Amino acid sequence: MSIIVARIQNFLKLESSAGILLMIAAALALIASNTVLLSVYQSFLSTPVEVQVGPLEIAKPLVLWINDGLMAIFFFLIGLEIKREILQGELSSFDKAALPVFAAIGGMAGPALVFIALNINSPESLNGWAIPAATDIAFALGVLMLLGSRVPVSLKIFLLAIAIIDDLGAIMIIALFYTADLSLVAIGWAALGLAALIALNRMGIKTIAPYVLIGTFIWVCVLKSGVHATLAGVVTALAIPIRGKTPDSQSPLHKLEHGLHPWVAYGVLPVFAFANAGVSLSGVSIGDLLSPLPLGIAAGLFIGKQIGVFGATVLAVKAGIARRPEGANWMHLYGVACLTGIGFTMSLFIGTLAFDSTAQLDQVRIGVLLGSLLSALTGIAMLMLAGSEQRRHASSPAQSVT
Repeated sequence: MSIIVARIQNFLKLESSAGILLMIAAALALIASNTVLLSVYQSFLSTPVEVQVGPLEIAKPLVLWINDGLMAIFFFLIGLEIKREILQGELSSFDKAALPVFAAIGGMAGPALVFIALNINSPESLNGWAIPAATDIAFALGVLMLLGSRVPVSLKIFLLAIAIIDDLGAIMIIALFYTADLSLVAIGWAALGLAALIALNRMGIKTIAPYVLIGTFIWVCVLKSGVHATLAGVVTALAIPIRGKTPDSQSPLHKLEHGLHPWVAYGVLPVFAFANAGVSLSGVSIGDLLSPLPLGIAAGLFIGKQIGVFGATVLAVKAGIARRPEGANWMHLYGVACLTGIGFTMSLFIGTLAFDSTAQLDQVRIGVLLGSLLSALTGIAMLMLAGSEQRRHASSPAQSVT
């Protein structure tokens, strides 16, 4: 048990510093987009990168290699975390999973409904309905960790579980709703690769290299299929063995998860943020912020998330389906519900799938940045108030009598 607690604590420490690095990367992107560095920034992202092996050619600008390639590694890590949590972690039993599952479902439905309500008369924007449904795990946990001991550890684990379920929902949404014209031949080859992964797992192969090689093959096939290439990372992750060669040895899944996490937290996500958070604020007016697309995203993240997460949490607890996290009061839970409105990385990523035009993508970025900022500030304020109220009750004479 102590080993599990230590791993969770190390994970949370990593997420806090990763969240700060994400903020820095986003700030640099905004600076580059609003200064004389704009042309350099745009040229950097549009740099052509080509890989060719015989007749197989993959040629994309650098920004798409980041979004399709580096983000596949991020989704691979997400897949590893989901598998571990379902089989061994906070989602391994109904008692543990009930509250975050209900909260995450509410947190996906609420923002989507708010977005649709604000864009019902703008059919050209409706494809972005899923943008505010996502939570940025690094940002949200990073903000929560900044509050230190003011927040119970159980609440941090609760937020982590919500974010992981949220990521699973985002993966399903991408697979079902954000695919281009499908190539059945490429999907067939990807299916053969998946069958090979399953065979390796069934044969008890614990060496990581074959899984990575076949996973790379699947990534190329999925990239050519019309399904978004990042889903190849999830499929590959689910085939990685969770048991080691011996009961005392580290499993391939745990080895990959702990090995990849610093690279994703300090490399992949900041690079993605730098490549996708840049938006020119020149000439942006209040009217622009209140147009349906950015307003729907910002309101979905800031209003829809907190209503969905907190409302579902209250219903689950009051109905006796789940219990509040240990040491957390209702204001704590409301503060966490606000923090789930920090969409950032995942919201920006879904935005790149939903829209192609530069004007719409700029509106997506404005909406995501505004909604995430409001959610972060409100969440921090609520959690600080919750901590103060808890300490006040604990130090009152009536509470100190035994």
